[in-house]
Amino acid sequence: MADTPLLKLGTRSSPLAMAQAHETRARLCVAHGWPESAIALIPVLASGDKIQDRPLADIGGKALWTKELDLWLADGSIDAAVHSLKDVETLRPAELAIAAVLPREDKRDVLIGAASLADLPSGAIIGTSAPRRAAQALHARPDCRIVSFRGNVATRLARLEQGEAHATFLAAAGLRRLGHPLAEHPGDEGTGHALAAADWLPAPSQGAIAIECRADDATTPALLAAIDHAPSRAEAMAERALLAALGGNCHSPIAVLCDLDGDHLQLRAALFSPDGTDRVEASARFAVSDGLAPARLAEELLARATPAIAENFSGPAVA
Repeated sequence: MADTPLLKLGTRSSPLAMAQAHETRARLCVAHGWPESAIALIPVLASGDKIQDRPLADIGGKALWTKELDLWLADGSIDAAVHSLKDVETLRPAELAIAAVLPREDKRDVLIGAASLADLPSGAIIGTSAPRRAAQALHARPDCRIVSFRGNVATRLARLEQGEAHATFLAAAGLRRLGHPLAEHPGDEGTGHALAAADWLPAPSQGAIAIECRADDATTPALLAAIDHAPSRAEAMAERALLAALGGNCHSPIAVLCDLDGDHLQLRAALFSPDGTDRVEASARFAVSDGLAPARLAEELLARATPAIAENFSGPAVA
């Protein structure tokens, strides 16, 4: 077993992606009683990591995070791929299946550079390439200006340190998985503050790790099922179902929060115009088994959306 891995896990090669792959391997080894050598981690430099000078939405969207790993799955180079679920396209090839979702980490965003948006100076520059973060920030602070910030955690923090912006946002989950000091002591020395998810809604599936494999694989899905966390899967899949019903894409400013409460889900979402001027919000509580509830919530949101919001959503997605 030590020389021949039982499972080959593909992953992006960024520090956070590798941390997520190591977590996946550790959970699988515990679940099956395997030594670490039973699982090989196979990294790839994803297209999204190669191109960092332009917004993701302008160069191909979320597929830039997944296409290399999809090809490796298709040709059998890997048995499964580890993804940040928020970076995975809503519509995936029928040949692939999300076989496991790990226990979800902190869903919140962390504001770096100020104690709150209100504490930023008038006309402050905020660095982000996420339409959701940009729209939410401009809705709260229309006097601020958005500049594009892409790259990994270290890159964005370095750009902030160099004075390219007054503040930026990072996902608390990523900071925690990297063991970054900001994750343990948000707010110390005014450097980072976790934003309450109830007030600042996160991205769909934020904090969730998904492991994908070939749908026709005879053995891998069952191996991965051992580490599937049903509560996290229920939340994340409801958020993805809402996104699909809205017809959202990388350009669509959508913020969503789903919490499991017993055998029910509480789903809350807000849609914005890209400049943050317009905002519409709705929520729903429904049984976990009610797979149509996210689509009903999407229908309500779109019915109430202004033209400036609606033009960023195409309606129900068709596979």
